[in-house]
Amino acid sequence: MTDWSAVVWGFAAGLVAGIAAFVVPVVGHIGAGLIAGFVAGYLAGGDLGSGLWHGLLAGALGGIVLVVLTAPIAGLLGGALGGPIGGVFGGLSVVVVGLVIAFVFALDSAVGGAIGAILAD
Repeated sequence: MTDWSAVVWGFAAGLVAGIAAFVVPVVGHIGAGLIAGFVAGYLAGGDLGSGLWHGLLAGALGGIVLVVLTAPIAGLLGGALGGPIGGVFGGLSVVVVGLVIAFVFALDSAVGGAIGAILAD
């Protein structure tokens, strides 16, 4: 069973760490994903699989939020600059790239979640 509270807290920790990654380049966005997953896995507890799952969800949630916020903007800008076809390609390209980013965010967050779940017990 998914502990959505742990996922949301992991997402929030990843958001804060992601913002800090711009200020402290050593942390980086991969570190932010690891932190997000670690928090989600630690709060969810359980076994290794539970940590992986909760970390994966926390990381993927960050990428999905990024897509939801940027795709409409890209569609509007593409439509204004390239007409209807530009709007479609602008919006769709951001969705595709955003889903790839969500997948990448989810992978390192899953590793962090597994580590967090192991340390929680």
